[in-house]
Amino acid sequence: MQTIVNIFLGFFIFESVGAAPITDTIIYDSEFYDIPLGELPHPFVYDESEQSDQLETEIGTALPAIIQESYSSAPLTEEPDEEASTPKLIDGSSAQGSGVLGPQTQDGFPTCLLCTCLGTTVYCDDHELDAIPPLPKKTMYFYSRYNRIRKINRNDFANLNNLKRIDLTSNFISEIHEDAFRRLPQLAELVLCDNRIRQLPELPPTLTFIDVSKNRLGRKGIRNEAFKDLHELQHLYITDNNLDHIPLPLPESLQALHLQNNNIQEMHEDTFCKMKDFTYVRRALEDIRLDGNPINLSKTPYAYMCLPRLPVGNLI
Repeated sequence: MQTIVNIFLGFFIFESVGAAPITDTIIYDSEFYDIPLGELPHPFVYDESEQSDQLETEIGTALPAIIQESYSSAPLTEEPDEEASTPKLIDGSSAQGSGVLGPQTQDGFPTCLLCTCLGTTVYCDDHELDAIPPLPKKTMYFYSRYNRIRKINRNDFANLNNLKRIDLTSNFISEIHEDAFRRLPQLAELVLCDNRIRQLPELPPTLTFIDVSKNRLGRKGIRNEAFKDLHELQHLYITDNNLDHIPLPLPESLQALHLQNNNIQEMHEDTFCKMKDFTYVRRALEDIRLDGNPINLSKTPYAYMCLPRLPVGNLI
C-alpha cells in the first residue's frame, strides 16, 4: 500500500514540473569573477562632472532629428514690440490733439486729466489755476470757478465755436483782452462775478445772460451803448460795482436788470420807457432791482409807466 502511495506522489510531482513555463537559459560570463577589483582592465570610476555633462548632452539631444531640423531651418527673429498706440478719446482724436482730454496744459497734463470733462462740459473748479487751460474744441460749457486766474488773453477761447457758457466766478481777473469773447459765435452765458474787472470788453451779440456782479467797473468800466446790440440779452446783473448810472440803451429783449448796491443817484424818465410815446408797453422787463442805491424812485414816476412792475428800491 505504501508503495502505491509513493508512486502516485511521484507521478503528481512529475506532472507539476512538466507544466511549469520554460525560460531561456541565462549564461553568466565568469571571466572576471576571480579577478580583484583593482586589477580590472577598465576600472569603474564615478565622476560627477562627466555625469552632469552626459545628462545635459542627453537632454539637449532628446528631440528627434526631424524636429531639430524644423527649428534650425528657420532662424528665430525677434518680433518687434507693438508700438504703443496713442489712446483714442471719445471724439476719436488723441490726447495730444484737441479731443476730450484736451491739449497739454502748462502743468504737462491734458486738460481733462487736470480738470473733469463730462461730454462737452469742462469743470475746472477749485484747482488753483492761474490761467485759462487749453480746452477741447468741442467744449460747450466751461466752468473754472474759485481759481487764481488773473488775466484773460485774446486767444484763450480761440476756435471754440461751440462754446455757449463761460463761468469764471471767484477768480482774480483784472484784465480781459478786448477780443477775448467777441469771436465766439455761440456764446450765450457769461458769468464773471466776484473778480477785479475794471473794464468790460467787446461782447458778442449772441449773449442772453451776463453776470458781472461784485467787480470794480466803477464809472468808466462800461462803455457807452455796450449792450445796445445784444438783441437776445434777457438777464443783466451788475450788482456791487460802484456804478453811478444805468448803462443805456437797454435791449428790448431784457427781462431782468439787477443794479443793487451801486452808487446810482438819478434816473431819466426815458430810461425804460418812451416819453413821447405813451402807448409804448415794455412787457418783457419785469424784474428791476435798484435797492441799495442812493436814488429816490418817487422823483421819476413816469419812468415806469410802460413797465408791468415797479422797480425794487427806495421810494422815499
